[in-house]
Amino acid sequence: MRLKDKVAIVTGGGSGFGEGIARRFAAEGARVVVADIDLAAATRVADAIGKSAKAVRADVSRADDTKAMVAAATGGWGRLDILVNNAGVSHRNGPMLGVDEATFDRIFAVNVKSIYLAAQEAVPVFRRQGGGVILNTASTAGIRPRPGLVWYNASKGAAISLTKAMAIELAPEKIRVNCICPVAGDTPLLATFMGEDTPEKRAMFKASIPLGRLSTPEDIANASLYLCSDEASLITGVAFEVDGGRCI
Repeated sequence: MRLKDKVAIVTGGGSGFGEGIARRFAAEGARVVVADIDLAAATRVADAIGKSAKAVRADVSRADDTKAMVAAATGGWGRLDILVNNAGVSHRNGPMLGVDEATFDRIFAVNVKSIYLAAQEAVPVFRRQGGGVILNTASTAGIRPRPGLVWYNASKGAAISLTKAMAIELAPEKIRVNCICPVAGDTPLLATFMGEDTPEKRAMFKASIPLGRLSTPEDIANASLYLCSDEASLITGVAFEVDGGRCI
């Protein structure tokens, strides 16, 4: 039980990578707040996990929702040990000038501002407790950007830079900050990344990954488990590629 007695929040926990992380953390002994803008999805995951999980509706781009999300952990279980900023959105693959301003604003609010808002609530808790772990879900798009996802790429590049800057500032307080950089997986965002979800598009995308397959929620959950566990106690500020070699 690598997370025994730990309390974790996983945003975007109602599907995809977030669901995989929430389930894996709970299986390793953590109590998990499954936060998602879709309460029905979060409830489905929390119910499947059982008594060690609770569902919370949270729009991570809103300060009041973020405050309530953290309070659900500290109020219900008395502490918070791990914060996983996993929720994310993208624009559909296409020309950069075809993305409207509202979509651009939403991408940066969910993918970047959310990290700021979550830090405002979680870091004071970690300081009182003498430490904690933050894990941000970035992307291979932030390391090896490609045409068609320009603004999404930029938001994930920001997430990587935020991770490194937060890590160095918070290290003296025993607060570790890392991020994972998944290659695309079979999640609700896949069609958005590819423009359209067809066998031909999938084959093209897989061909760009040296190990020849997309990522799975289990892949991301396993990497997240390691980075958030005490086994990684000397690791902070890394952008951990879970990508089958795509970034090489």
